[in-house]
Amino acid sequence: MAVAAPALAADIIVVAHGQANDPFWSVVKNGVQKAGEDTGANVEFRSPETFDMVQMSQLIDAAVNQEPDGLVVSIPDGDALGPSIERAVAAGIPVISMNSGSDVAPDLGVLLHVGQSEYDAGVAAGKKLAEMGGTKGICVNQEVGNVALDLRCEGFTEGFGQEVTVIPTQNDPTEVESKVRAALESDPDVDTVLGLGASLVGEPAVAAVKALGREDVLVASFDLSAGFLQAVADGDAAFAIDQQQFLQGYLPVAFLALNAEYGLMPGGNVPSGPNLVTQDSAAQVIDLSAQGIR
Repeated sequence: MAVAAPALAADIIVVAHGQANDPFWSVVKNGVQKAGEDTGANVEFRSPETFDMVQMSQLIDAAVNQEPDGLVVSIPDGDALGPSIERAVAAGIPVISMNSGSDVAPDLGVLLHVGQSEYDAGVAAGKKLAEMGGTKGICVNQEVGNVALDLRCEGFTEGFGQEVTVIPTQNDPTEVESKVRAALESDPDVDTVLGLGASLVGEPAVAAVKALGREDVLVASFDLSAGFLQAVADGDAAFAIDQQQFLQGYLPVAFLALNAEYGLMPGGNVPSGPNLVTQDSAAQVIDLSAQGIR
Protein backbone atom coordinates (compact mmCIF):
# COMPACT_ATOMS: atom_id res chain seq x y z
CA MET A 1 0.00 0.00 0.00
CA ALA A 2 1.46 3.34 -1.03
CA VAL A 3 1.24 6.33 1.30
CA ALA A 4 0.59 9.57 -0.54
CA ALA A 5 3.07 12.36 0.07
CA PRO A 6 1.77 15.83 0.96
CA ALA A 7 0.43 17.65 -2.09
CA LEU A 8 2.79 20.54 -1.45
CA ALA A 9 5.66 19.97 0.99
CA ALA A 10 6.57 22.87 3.26
CA ASP A 11 9.80 24.74 2.58
CA ILE A 12 11.69 25.45 5.82
CA ILE A 13 15.08 27.13 6.18
CA VAL A 14 17.26 26.82 9.27
CA VAL A 15 19.97 29.44 9.89
CA ALA A 16 22.30 28.68 12.80
CA HIS A 17 25.43 30.35 14.14
CA GLY A 18 27.35 27.13 14.78
CA GLN A 19 30.86 26.90 13.45
CA ALA A 20 31.72 24.21 10.94
CA ASN A 21 34.27 22.50 13.23
CA ASP A 22 31.92 22.25 16.24
CA PRO A 23 30.47 18.71 16.61
CA PHE A 24 27.61 20.13 18.70
CA TRP A 25 26.03 21.59 15.60
CA SER A 26 26.26 18.36 13.63
CA VAL A 27 23.79 16.92 16.17
CA VAL A 28 21.46 19.90 15.67
CA LYS A 29 21.69 19.36 11.93
CA ASN A 30 20.88 15.66 12.40
CA GLY A 31 17.70 16.69 14.21
CA VAL A 32 16.79 19.10 11.41
CA GLN A 33 17.27 16.43 8.76
CA LYS A 34 15.32 13.81 10.72
CA ALA A 35 12.38 16.22 11.12
CA GLY A 36 12.43 16.88 7.38
CA GLU A 37 12.32 13.15 6.69
CA ASP A 38 9.51 12.54 9.18
CA THR A 39 7.30 15.44 8.02
CA GLY A 40 8.11 15.44 4.31
CA ALA A 41 9.23 19.07 4.50
CA ASN A 42 11.95 20.44 2.26
CA VAL A 43 14.58 21.65 4.74
CA GLU A 44 17.83 23.57 4.22
CA PHE A 45 20.40 24.05 6.98
CA ARG A 46 22.74 27.03 6.64
CA SER A 47 25.45 28.47 8.88
CA PRO A 48 28.58 30.64 8.55
CA GLU A 49 31.96 28.94 8.47
CA THR A 50 33.05 30.95 11.53
CA PHE A 51 31.25 32.86 14.28
CA ASP A 52 30.27 35.82 12.08
CA MET A 53 27.13 37.82 12.81
CA VAL A 54 27.37 39.87 9.63
CA GLN A 55 27.43 36.73 7.50
CA MET A 56 24.67 35.16 9.56
CA SER A 57 22.40 38.19 9.11
CA GLN A 58 23.04 37.95 5.38
CA LEU A 59 22.03 34.29 5.42
CA ILE A 60 18.78 35.23 7.18
CA ASP A 61 18.11 37.99 4.65
CA ALA A 62 18.69 35.55 1.79
CA ALA A 63 16.28 33.09 3.40
CA VAL A 64 13.60 35.79 3.71
CA ASN A 65 13.98 36.57 0.00
CA GLN A 66 13.11 32.92 -0.77
CA GLU A 67 9.75 33.30 1.04
CA PRO A 68 9.83 29.92 2.85
CA ASP A 69 6.91 28.50 4.80
CA GLY A 70 8.95 28.75 7.97
CA LEU A 71 12.29 29.98 9.30
CA VAL A 72 14.32 28.63 12.23
CA VAL A 73 17.10 30.80 13.67
CA SER A 74 19.51 30.75 16.57
CA ILE A 75 20.02 34.21 18.10
CA PRO A 76 23.44 34.52 19.78
CA ASP A 77 23.37 38.32 19.31
CA GLY A 78 19.96 39.97 19.25
CA ASP A 79 21.33 43.41 18.36
CA ALA A 80 23.17 42.12 15.30
CA LEU A 81 20.50 39.71 14.03
CA GLY A 82 17.34 41.48 15.19
CA PRO A 83 16.73 43.60 12.06
CA SER A 84 16.99 40.56 9.77
CA ILE A 85 14.64 38.51 11.96
CA GLU A 86 12.16 41.38 12.13
CA ARG A 87 12.17 41.57 8.31
CA ALA A 88 11.21 37.90 8.21
CA VAL A 89 8.35 38.46 10.64
CA ALA A 90 7.18 41.54 8.71
CA ALA A 91 7.14 39.44 5.53
CA GLY A 92 4.68 37.08 7.20
CA ILE A 93 7.15 34.20 7.62
CA PRO A 94 6.61 32.16 10.82
CA VAL A 95 9.87 32.23 12.81
CA ILE A 96 10.96 29.92 15.63
CA SER A 97 14.23 30.41 17.51
CA MET A 98 16.34 27.61 18.90
CA ASN A 99 19.42 27.14 21.07
CA SER A 100 20.10 30.79 21.90
CA GLY A 101 17.97 33.90 22.09
CA SER A 102 15.13 33.03 24.45
CA ASP A 103 15.54 36.39 26.19
CA VAL A 104 15.13 38.50 23.02
CA ALA A 105 12.97 36.28 20.81
CA PRO A 106 9.54 37.61 21.94
CA ASP A 107 10.53 41.22 21.25
CA LEU A 108 11.56 40.28 17.70
CA GLY A 109 8.22 38.65 16.89
CA VAL A 110 9.47 35.06 17.16
CA LEU A 111 6.65 32.58 17.83
CA LEU A 112 8.47 30.44 20.39
CA HIS A 113 11.90 29.23 21.47
CA VAL A 114 13.25 25.68 21.78
CA GLY A 115 16.27 25.53 24.08
CA GLN A 116 17.40 26.07 27.63
CA SER A 117 17.81 29.15 29.78
CA GLU A 118 21.57 29.55 29.57
CA TYR A 119 21.82 31.64 32.71
CA ASP A 120 19.73 29.20 34.76
CA ALA A 121 21.75 26.28 33.42
CA GLY A 122 24.92 28.05 34.50
CA VAL A 123 23.47 28.62 37.96
CA ALA A 124 22.60 24.93 38.26
CA ALA A 125 26.12 23.94 37.23
CA GLY A 126 27.67 26.38 39.69
CA LYS A 127 25.57 25.15 42.60
CA LYS A 128 26.37 21.53 41.85
CA LEU A 129 30.13 22.18 41.59
CA ALA A 130 30.07 24.12 44.87
CA GLU A 131 28.23 21.21 46.52
CA MET A 132 30.96 18.89 45.20
CA GLY A 133 33.60 20.95 47.00
CA GLY A 134 34.75 23.51 44.44
CA THR A 135 36.12 26.73 45.93
CA LYS A 136 37.72 28.69 43.06
CA GLY A 137 36.79 28.36 39.42
CA ILE A 138 37.45 29.25 35.81
CA CYS A 139 34.85 29.41 33.03
CA VAL A 140 36.39 28.67 29.61
CA ASN A 141 34.63 30.53 26.77
CA GLN A 142 35.53 29.28 23.30
CA GLU A 143 33.24 31.64 21.39
CA VAL A 144 33.67 35.15 22.74
CA GLY A 145 30.85 37.43 21.60
CA ASN A 146 28.17 34.75 21.84
CA VAL A 147 25.72 36.18 24.38
CA ALA A 148 24.46 32.71 25.29
CA LEU A 149 27.94 31.64 26.38
CA ASP A 150 28.42 34.84 28.36
CA LEU A 151 25.17 34.03 30.20
CA ARG A 152 26.46 30.56 31.04
CA CYS A 153 29.54 32.03 32.73
CA GLU A 154 27.46 34.66 34.53
CA GLY A 155 25.06 32.01 35.80
CA PHE A 156 27.95 29.79 36.87
CA THR A 157 29.47 32.66 38.86
CA GLU A 158 26.13 33.29 40.58
CA GLY A 159 25.48 29.65 41.41
CA PHE A 160 29.06 28.87 42.45
CA GLY A 161 29.06 31.77 44.88
CA GLN A 162 32.85 32.04 44.94
CA GLU A 163 35.59 33.51 42.78
CA VAL A 164 35.35 32.73 39.05
CA THR A 165 37.62 33.93 36.24
CA VAL A 166 36.50 33.78 32.61
CA ILE A 167 39.20 32.38 30.29
CA PRO A 168 38.62 33.41 26.64
CA THR A 169 39.92 31.06 23.94
CA GLN A 170 39.49 30.34 20.26
CA ASN A 171 37.51 27.39 18.94
CA ASP A 172 40.66 25.26 19.08
CA PRO A 173 41.07 22.28 21.48
CA THR A 174 44.87 22.62 21.48
CA GLU A 175 44.65 26.25 22.59
CA VAL A 176 42.01 25.37 25.18
CA GLU A 177 44.20 22.68 26.73
CA SER A 178 47.15 25.06 26.84
CA LYS A 179 45.16 27.88 28.46
CA VAL A 180 43.51 25.63 31.04
CA ARG A 181 46.87 24.15 31.95
CA ALA A 182 48.39 27.64 32.25
CA ALA A 183 45.53 28.80 34.48
CA LEU A 184 45.95 25.81 36.79
CA GLU A 185 49.73 26.18 36.94
CA SER A 186 49.59 29.91 37.64
CA ASP A 187 47.06 29.55 40.46
CA PRO A 188 47.10 26.25 42.40
CA ASP A 189 43.96 27.36 44.29
CA VAL A 190 41.84 26.91 41.15
CA ASP A 191 40.04 23.62 41.68
CA THR A 192 37.02 23.93 39.35
CA VAL A 193 36.82 24.17 35.57
CA LEU A 194 33.58 24.75 33.64
CA GLY A 195 33.72 24.31 29.87
CA LEU A 196 31.05 25.65 27.55
CA GLY A 197 31.35 22.89 24.95
CA ALA A 198 32.16 19.23 25.55
CA SER A 199 34.42 18.31 22.63
CA LEU A 200 36.10 21.68 22.14
CA VAL A 201 36.57 22.57 25.82
CA GLY A 202 35.53 19.76 28.15
CA GLU A 203 37.77 17.08 26.65
CA PRO A 204 40.92 19.25 26.42
CA ALA A 205 40.25 20.54 29.96
CA VAL A 206 40.23 16.95 31.23
CA ALA A 207 43.48 16.34 29.34
CA ALA A 208 45.09 19.40 30.93
CA VAL A 209 44.06 18.35 34.43
CA LYS A 210 45.34 14.79 33.92
CA ALA A 211 48.63 16.04 32.46
CA LEU A 212 49.22 18.04 35.65
CA GLY A 213 48.17 15.18 37.91
CA ARG A 214 45.58 17.43 39.58
CA GLU A 215 43.11 14.84 40.87
CA ASP A 216 41.59 17.54 43.10
CA VAL A 217 40.24 19.56 40.14
CA LEU A 218 36.55 19.26 39.23
CA VAL A 219 35.82 19.49 35.49
CA ALA A 220 32.30 19.92 34.14
CA SER A 221 31.09 20.98 30.72
CA PHE A 222 28.03 22.09 28.86
CA ASP A 223 26.84 19.71 26.14
CA LEU A 224 27.84 16.17 25.31
CA SER A 225 30.46 14.28 23.36
CA ALA A 226 31.30 10.59 23.47
CA GLY A 227 34.78 11.43 24.77
CA PHE A 228 33.61 13.72 27.56
CA LEU A 229 30.85 11.31 28.58
CA GLN A 230 33.49 8.60 28.87
CA ALA A 231 35.49 10.91 31.14
CA VAL A 232 32.39 11.37 33.31
CA ALA A 233 31.77 7.61 33.36
CA ASP A 234 35.42 7.01 34.34
CA GLY A 235 35.30 9.61 37.11
CA ASP A 236 37.73 11.97 35.36
CA ALA A 237 35.00 14.63 34.97
CA ALA A 238 32.17 15.65 37.28
CA PHE A 239 29.18 15.93 34.93
CA ALA A 240 27.92 17.18 31.59
CA ILE A 241 25.05 19.62 31.09
CA ASP A 242 22.77 18.29 28.37
CA GLN A 243 20.49 20.68 26.48
CA GLN A 244 19.37 17.94 24.04
CA GLN A 245 20.35 19.82 20.89
CA PHE A 246 18.86 17.12 18.66
CA LEU A 247 15.47 18.37 19.89
CA GLN A 248 16.52 21.95 19.14
CA GLY A 249 16.94 20.97 15.50
CA TYR A 250 14.02 18.58 15.27
CA LEU A 251 11.15 20.31 17.05
CA PRO A 252 11.16 23.73 15.31
CA VAL A 253 11.09 22.05 11.88
CA ALA A 254 8.28 19.71 12.98
CA PHE A 255 6.30 22.61 14.44
CA LEU A 256 6.66 24.73 11.30
CA ALA A 257 5.70 21.81 9.06
CA LEU A 258 2.56 21.23 11.13
CA ASN A 259 1.85 24.94 11.03
CA ALA A 260 2.13 25.04 7.25
CA GLU A 261 -0.22 22.07 6.82
CA TYR A 262 -2.69 22.48 9.68
CA GLY A 263 -2.12 25.89 11.26
CA LEU A 264 -0.95 24.28 14.48
CA MET A 265 1.61 25.88 16.81
CA PRO A 266 2.47 25.30 20.50
CA GLY A 267 1.47 28.11 22.81
CA GLY A 268 4.84 28.68 24.46
CA ASN A 269 8.54 27.93 24.66
CA VAL A 270 9.85 24.38 24.87
CA PRO A 271 12.68 23.86 27.42
CA SER A 272 15.03 21.21 26.02
CA GLY A 273 17.31 21.36 29.07
CA PRO A 274 19.25 21.54 31.26
CA ASN A 275 19.78 17.97 32.39
CA LEU A 276 22.88 17.01 34.37
CA VAL A 277 24.51 13.79 33.15
CA THR A 278 26.54 12.34 36.02
CA GLN A 279 28.69 9.24 36.41
CA ASP A 280 25.60 7.11 37.14
CA SER A 281 23.98 7.93 33.79
CA ALA A 282 26.87 8.80 31.46
CA ALA A 283 27.43 5.30 30.11
CA GLN A 284 23.80 5.11 28.98
CA VAL A 285 24.14 7.98 26.51
CA ILE A 286 27.67 7.41 25.14
CA ASP A 287 26.43 5.32 22.20
CA LEU A 288 23.72 7.83 21.32
CA SER A 289 26.28 10.62 21.44
CA ALA A 290 28.55 8.70 19.07
CA GLN A 291 25.57 8.33 16.73
CA GLY A 292 24.99 12.09 16.69
CA ILE A 293 21.72 12.02 18.64
CA ARG A 294 22.77 13.06 22.18
